[in-house]
Amino acid sequence: MKIAHATAALALVAGLAACGGAAAPTATSGSGGLEKTQLLVGVVPVPSAAPLFIAEKRGLFKAEGLTVKTEIIQAPQAVMPKILNGSMDAFLTSYVSLLSINDSGAARLKLFQHSQESAPGVAGVVVPKGSPVRSATDLKGRTIAVNVLKALGQTVTNAHLQQTGLAPDDVKYVAMPFNEQLGALASGKVDAAWLVEPFLTAAKKAGGTEVIDTMSGPTAGIPIDGWGVSEDWLTRNPRTAAAFHRALAEAQQIAAADRGAIDEVIPTYTQIDAASAAAMKLGAFSMEPPLEGFQKLADLLVGYGYLKSRPVVAQQIATGLG
Repeated sequence: MKIAHATAALALVAGLAACGGAAAPTATSGSGGLEKTQLLVGVVPVPSAAPLFIAEKRGLFKAEGLTVKTEIIQAPQAVMPKILNGSMDAFLTSYVSLLSINDSGAARLKLFQHSQESAPGVAGVVVPKGSPVRSATDLKGRTIAVNVLKALGQTVTNAHLQQTGLAPDDVKYVAMPFNEQLGALASGKVDAAWLVEPFLTAAKKAGGTEVIDTMSGPTAGIPIDGWGVSEDWLTRNPRTAAAFHRALAEAQQIAAADRGAIDEVIPTYTQIDAASAAAMKLGAFSMEPPLEGFQKLADLLVGYGYLKSRPVVAQQIATGLG
């Protein structure tokens, strides 16, 4: 498979939404007093979103009196207007994006439920077939695509560049959605790309070479992403929040114990076939974020100037959800 062909298949991901658009609050009659029974959740089409689809498939939301619809998003920053006006209830976010948004003052967010933490092989910097780049040191002066600037990809790549003696400004980062990066590699528009699954596996199948495993070494053990909500949403919808959290947490437990449950749902929201889903490397789907790794990540962000002040990471996590 050529990289351009992989792009055509994965481009379908960006337009896929499991259900529809936003839903207005509904009456609480017969719903256990929930403030809302219909929720819209922003989903990035990556393996970390699997617990939400497990919850839907196994009727966990329905059992709590909830109807959950999804909208495919590329990055949390782009949907902050919807989060702030209440037309979107929750979203999958990298820990970096959550910290960055809170630090900027654009919104006041809480980590609602942890999803996935790092493990070797789940994200990395890839160069196309035939590239003269053979290692991290060869990236000096090169252009690297990341899905969002000054977010997770750039942060973890910086840490590995520094380990080899390069400075972050020895490379040029450009923002580009994951589904466009494979084509950009094939055309030479960028020299390298930071990719997560399922795009990482697709790039390797197309002949690409991973030159940095960005979830090992100096970035081992950091949390990758989880589900975010606004503080205001939690205040306005405490019973709905508790019900949503119970269902999502139960699905997280299933994901942690049964890899097959993850593999089963990934093709439903990424259009990646079951065999490819089963071949992907995944991080740990633990119940709670690793606080030490969370603080390590926050300190990297502060060190690179991506945050104005050092956050207390425990304060970023929602509590009292029952």
